[in-house]
Amino acid sequence: MEEIHIAGTGIWYPEDSITNDEIVSSFNSYVDYFNQTNKEDISTGKVNALEYSSSEFIVKASGIKTRHVIDKKNILDIKKMMPSVLNEDENRLSIHAMAGIKAAKKAMEQANIDVSEIDGVILGTSHAARNYPSVAIEIQNELGIKGYAYDMLVGCSSTTFAINNAYSDIASGLANNILVINPEISTPFVNYTKRDIHFIFGDGCVASVISKDNRSNDAFKINDRKLVTQFSNNIRSDFSYLTRAASDEKTMEELLFYQNGNSVFKEVCPLVAKFILSQLKKLNISPLEISKFWLHQANARMVNLIVSRIINSNNFDKDLAPLPMEKFGNLASAGSLFAFNLHNKLEKGDKGIICSFGAGYSVCSLIVEKV
Repeated sequence: MEEIHIAGTGIWYPEDSITNDEIVSSFNSYVDYFNQTNKEDISTGKVNALEYSSSEFIVKASGIKTRHVIDKKNILDIKKMMPSVLNEDENRLSIHAMAGIKAAKKAMEQANIDVSEIDGVILGTSHAARNYPSVAIEIQNELGIKGYAYDMLVGCSSTTFAINNAYSDIASGLANNILVINPEISTPFVNYTKRDIHFIFGDGCVASVISKDNRSNDAFKINDRKLVTQFSNNIRSDFSYLTRAASDEKTMEELLFYQNGNSVFKEVCPLVAKFILSQLKKLNISPLEISKFWLHQANARMVNLIVSRIINSNNFDKDLAPLPMEKFGNLASAGSLFAFNLHNKLEKGDKGIICSFGAGYSVCSLIVEKV
């Protein structure tokens, strides 16, 4: 079978960044305001007092030190505590398309593939900008790409699932070059008044060119793909157009994002480790032959535990499993390919694993090799 490659990648992220100390200062100011405002109800037990956050708590829980965001000022303002964005409008480019185009141009440049050679655009994301028209088609139109384009959502596995679809389209003869784009504008759905999630997410976008061609020194061939889904309610977002007509009462905070972090950690880590080990066994590849693990950037503890179970050792160089989350936070589906883009300087023949996992549950693992 003809080789199919990740021929090039590109990333985009906002200039603004928030340190742990900054986000903690904002959150704790909100805690003081909330507790003072509700002191009578708190004293009677009607309302629970909020607890302070700390930079030490954030690093221990996640490994995150900073995160890049689209609107630092309003996120830190305790009277707002969310970014300010404009509604989608036909008279201007959407923020997802803007981010996608910037990342896509870098990916095509690295792949040494002209936009005129692109046959299709697949956009995968955890957080859709709108229901329709597809943002992928908007990007296709802006870049002047012929062929087809569509959006898809598989939570934090959207990037690798989209690459899998691109691979299948190329293998079937439908296309020669597919542009995969993964914008994650996550901060608008974050409830910054909740201690367990106020520090997690950042904003960013990654793009990749999936191609038969190998014109770049940065190309990796895709040797194997493996996917699985397993239903779970432990990560949910219920906000949709149905919200407008819903007869039951749920707050916006309840609808936007819910995560049972402890259950996710306990269930997903062994699931992913076992999943990757079975993939390696099928291909007769030793875990010690893997030069890089580019995993979903959920938190550092998850990444380190999964890798330790795969290689059967807690003693490994941190470069084996890069953690760009320290700088960018959790970038949802874009995280694993952010890690790949920033840490893929390998020698010819070296193998690595790109693996994402998340809501669904969903897992997709790609074994790639430097060419």
